[in-house]
Amino acid sequence: MTDLQKQIIETLKVKSSIDPAEEIRISIDFMKAYLLKYPFLKSLVLGISGGQDSTLAGYLAQQAIKELREETGNTDYQFIAVRLPYGNQADESDALDAIKFMQADQVARVDIKGATDEMVKSLIANDLEVSDFNKGNVKARQRMIAQYGIAGAKVGAVVGTDHAAEAITGFYTKYGDGGADITPLWRLNKRQGRSMLTLLEAPEHLYLKVPTADLEEDRPALPDEVALGVTYDNIDDYLEGKTVSKEVSNKIENWYLKTEHKRHLPITFYDSFWK
Repeated sequence: MTDLQKQIIETLKVKSSIDPAEEIRISIDFMKAYLLKYPFLKSLVLGISGGQDSTLAGYLAQQAIKELREETGNTDYQFIAVRLPYGNQADESDALDAIKFMQADQVARVDIKGATDEMVKSLIANDLEVSDFNKGNVKARQRMIAQYGIAGAKVGAVVGTDHAAEAITGFYTKYGDGGADITPLWRLNKRQGRSMLTLLEAPEHLYLKVPTADLEEDRPALPDEVALGVTYDNIDDYLEGKTVSKEVSNKIENWYLKTEHKRHLPITFYDSFWK
């Protein structure tokens, strides 16, 4: 194991192996403690894509809310699952299956197409060229605007789905899906999250589907692993301290180093990050 690999594992707090039941309990208790720490909060809000990460985070959030209602007698606690399509999306049925699995208290649907298209139109009006990739990031940020709008109306906190296999590569949009109040999956890699869903008896098609951000229109449903140039199995092996090829190690570490700014709050003069 290289020094950098060891440093990354320690920074992201990834365990070489987990007890899925224990990690489920840790995540649920973590969200309950957060809400009890800030008693003005009465809901958890999460965008549901129909993929592994939002399915797991949503199930855990719903359980946290359910337990809080039972333990406090306060029925104001609610979990709100949010569909955030850009027009019509191919994963709609998966998202509905995920919401059914987690038995969400409330479901909202906000179509971000109008807001996204108007923003892109306004940017183009300033003689700016908006690439398909850039527009994809606008979509991700519009989704987070919607979630915070719901959280503001429902006195809630936004749940993020970031986990170690995304954090190490910076494979998320800064201030888009990378922006949230609480991230219950942080510390887990992809296969560890999958093992938790297996234990929870989630529908297999939700966590065995090919992971995709699905933000680009020129390359719809582009698999994460194609965009990254490494597989999640490669990333998970690396995060668990296993030996991976030099080529794989270099790719992962290159992603980690060039996306370091995403894992840091806005930089001030006094931060050592930029020096």
